[in-house]
Amino acid sequence: MTSSLFARHALIDGVWQNNVRLHWNAEGDFTQIQLQAQPEANEASATYVMPGMTNLHSHAFQRAMAGATEIAGEGPDSFWTWRDLMYRYALAISPEQMAAIAAQLYVECLRHGYTSVCEFHYVHRAPEGVFYSDIAETSRQVIAAANRTGMGISMLPVLYSYADFNATPLRDDQRRFNTDVEQILSIMAALENERTAQVEVGVAPHSLRAASPEQIRELVATMPTQRPIHIHIAEQMREVNACLAATGQRPVELLMNTQQVDARWCLVHATHLSTQEVQQMAASQSVAGICTSTEGNLGDGFFELPAYIAAGGRFGVGTDSHVSQSVVEEVRWLEYGQRLRGQARNVASRPGQRRVADYLWQQCLRGGAQASGRRVGQFAVNYRADMVVLDDQHPNLCDLPAEQVLSNVVFAGNEQTVRDVYVGGKQVVAQGRHHDQEKVAADYRHCMQQLRQL
Repeated sequence: MTSSLFARHALIDGVWQNNVRLHWNAEGDFTQIQLQAQPEANEASATYVMPGMTNLHSHAFQRAMAGATEIAGEGPDSFWTWRDLMYRYALAISPEQMAAIAAQLYVECLRHGYTSVCEFHYVHRAPEGVFYSDIAETSRQVIAAANRTGMGISMLPVLYSYADFNATPLRDDQRRFNTDVEQILSIMAALENERTAQVEVGVAPHSLRAASPEQIRELVATMPTQRPIHIHIAEQMREVNACLAATGQRPVELLMNTQQVDARWCLVHATHLSTQEVQQMAASQSVAGICTSTEGNLGDGFFELPAYIAAGGRFGVGTDSHVSQSVVEEVRWLEYGQRLRGQARNVASRPGQRRVADYLWQQCLRGGAQASGRRVGQFAVNYRADMVVLDDQHPNLCDLPAEQVLSNVVFAGNEQTVRDVYVGGKQVVAQGRHHDQEKVAADYRHCMQQLRQL
């Protein structure tokens, strides 16, 4: 069985092509991309169709915290004071609550045009600090939420052994995160039967503070090949300074000098980079995972985007702590942050592509797809049939030339312009609503009533 959608304008390799018919099979993979097609009677059609975006960095359970930490403390607030509050949530949430929170998050992300997520998942143990009878229990719950909602997922069990550099023992409030290399490999093995065209399983050493270079080398050498590898790195200056004090090297420098970093890797945040580290990251062909809404919320700082673009670096966007679920907001603030920093306009562009929104969108499609380890992010044969249909009746898009569409989507207001979303060829959002939106929201409300009583 095959299905098709006729697009009057389809975004293919960063260029709007006219009159395109997209064919896919029952497994949800594209089988033909037909250019210069003619519409047929009674076939499904749309005006503006784009590949779905990958949300390359997510801690799903933190969706429950959004808005709850925006109260100033007695002293200066920072990422580190926010982290203490986050740990309280992490200690309280049950696996079933993780599933309810993740399902709500994924519905929101799907409605905004994300069709894949990379889930950086580190709450593995029960609240008292022991593993569940199934070592992969919490990972399975989050995967189940993705499957329930139709979200493609790359599950990344997190290696988290230390509280800081120099093998500092974990704090008691980090007990649910505690894992070693053998345990992460066991979780990966337990999840092998979860892998499908919609689900991949990789790994994530949490950071160079939480996993030693020796552990990371052992994990990468032992895990299945060609799986995604993600790591937090250089998010805060305190982390950079602690790394310098412990090792004499900056975090990205240390990573490059101790690991074989390649295209499988996603370096999340990488907010504080030296000129040399920018060049090293770009040359490695890894992906920079930039999360502008969270980095702004936590006061992390600015990614070195102009220098990284000039060096040919690869990048994508993620919603991280989920103070926003909007791909438009992430892409917009990727540019706006640089404008504020450099007191300039239209910063993210390259010769041959002067439209900032088009350049950023295409780079984020490519970088996010690479970081996911899945065949997504483009309209091509054997790739997943993940499609976002824009609302051509929206005032910002009505009768708009295709070449202007992304500029208006990204920079012309905050109203939702996504109409329909398909994942693996299945329509999960129609007219802006997810097919299970009400039930998912009811489960989330019940979950939050429980958590707010703690």
